[in-house]
Amino acid sequence: MKTTGRMKRALPALTVLLLLLCLLSLPGCGGKAAAHDPERVKALIEEIAVDYGTYGEKADERIGKLLQELGREDPDAGQRWQKIMDLWRSPELGKPLHDGVLPDGLTETDELCIVVLGFQLAPDGSMREELVERLKAAYASAEKYPRAYIICTGGGTAAENKAVTEAGEMAKWLEEQGIDKERIIVEDRSLTTAQNAIYSYDILTSRYPAVRKLAIVSSDYHIATGTLLFQAEAILRAKAQGKEKLEVVSNAAWRAPSGTLSAMFQAGALIELSGDRETAFKIYYDNYDIHSLPPLDSAESSAKQK
Repeated sequence: MKTTGRMKRALPALTVLLLLLCLLSLPGCGGKAAAHDPERVKALIEEIAVDYGTYGEKADERIGKLLQELGREDPDAGQRWQKIMDLWRSPELGKPLHDGVLPDGLTETDELCIVVLGFQLAPDGSMREELVERLKAAYASAEKYPRAYIICTGGGTAAENKAVTEAGEMAKWLEEQGIDKERIIVEDRSLTTAQNAIYSYDILTSRYPAVRKLAIVSSDYHIATGTLLFQAEAILRAKAQGKEKLEVVSNAAWRAPSGTLSAMFQAGALIELSGDRETAFKIYYDNYDIHSLPPLDSAESSAKQK
């Protein structure tokens, strides 16, 4: 059929109109994706964490469906939490454990930061044996890697002495052993392991840009949790997938005679990282933990201080 001049002129206009409609209505054609529902995203993340914390691998099928729904609701959140869940479910999380000192083969530059996780102080503000033992592992590691920074983490947890913090006492101890003060970083606001990760990330990425690698130092039962939370925080803070500023690469552990952290406690900590502190603290209170956490209002007050 022969095309008339009028039809020739109309075709380009029709093509432009169709392209504009595509751009405006279809995200795949370059338009904006529909805004996600923050409350639904929050609920999905909570359900994913609680399901795995409660049922473990038995909940894998359900968690897979929830992650798919999260991805449809918020593609970026879906990708990040898929990565976090892969890490949490990995049998290699926190392994191998290295007794008393970091292993050979880590970077010998200031890219490395040794992260010493705190432990609740005695009522008078003195350090309990478990915290001192963690510090011994940190000291041995700092001696082995003399260019590494050491960040001490932990806020005010002494019931009868509000003037001291876990991190402050830890830093003092390391200095007394001869560690150069310039290498020691103090994060003294946190009351939970999740907050250890949050506030340490803030300090390291803003003030110590050379740091790229983290080594977790804690009691043996705490290493996997510390590794999970510090790596998850880096995943959540990354500007894009695979662009994490910090990476957990190793650990040094003190072999504690007792002590456990449940998967449900880890679930609460991940929920705290997601920003839902109220739900997290309900989980902490409802599940056994060797630390006695302060009331939520005290935690929030501490978090606002700087």
